[in-house]
Amino acid sequence: MDAIRAESIVKDFGAIRALNDVTIGIGPGELFFLLGGSGCGKTTLLRCLAGLETPTSGRVLFDGEDVTERPTHKREAAMVFQSYALWPHMTVGQNIAFGLEERKVSKGEIEQRVQEVLEMVKLVGFENRGIDQMSGGQQQRIAIARALAPDPLALLMDEPFSGLDPLIRRQMREELSLLQSEIQKTIIFITHDLDEAITIGDRIAIMRDGEIIQIGTPKEIITQPADDFVKEFTQGIPKTKVIDIEHVVSEPDVVFSPTDSHELVRAKMDQANTDYAIGIDPEEQ
Repeated sequence: MDAIRAESIVKDFGAIRALNDVTIGIGPGELFFLLGGSGCGKTTLLRCLAGLETPTSGRVLFDGEDVTERPTHKREAAMVFQSYALWPHMTVGQNIAFGLEERKVSKGEIEQRVQEVLEMVKLVGFENRGIDQMSGGQQQRIAIARALAPDPLALLMDEPFSGLDPLIRRQMREELSLLQSEIQKTIIFITHDLDEAITIGDRIAIMRDGEIIQIGTPKEIITQPADDFVKEFTQGIPKTKVIDIEHVVSEPDVVFSPTDSHELVRAKMDQANTDYAIGIDPEEQ
């Protein structure tokens, strides 16, 4: 069962159709990227999943349950924005605890959970600092920690790293990939950066004019583009970033050990109709 599913989503803003019959399914623990140019509908789709927009038609399902009409605060999803959206008058710990306090979680549980998510984002010991004392990368970690604090089903991330400088951005995406391998949350991530999606994404959806053009793994998107648009969209990414070693190195037909006689090796080569054999010393493996 999909952790999150959008079925035949249509979203109109007056005479403008922002989403046109969009259907996607994101599996549990999947790092799923929405990719496309400005105005393609990816942010509108994410907002429909989050409950910040109501589809004109279609359904949104979380773990098979229809949540289309459910308000944002009653969905098991947390948003992470490009702008961080942190409270400047609160400490790091207070920002992270805010959502838990709104849910009337006990003080002891809040303190424990704040420490847990601070450890996840490598900010243990910073809980009493002011937001203005934190760098941009640290503030985005705080925003991620705040989103993780209520233990949501999914994280919905709207270009969270686009405001960071290139070095910090690379560090953050590496940290997100490591964090994902640890917590196994479903993450839906919007980006304009194809390289970012190719590097850490499990699957990618390419959007154009409110429609899904192709969904696939990074390898499928790069090596099997669905149309000329996807081919052009991905042309700057070398295929070597996604091709596995088995696609360029074939398994030998004959393998021999140092103890095999010349006659035995020759017989194996004749049987396999090959001109070469690979010798492997078991003691050197």
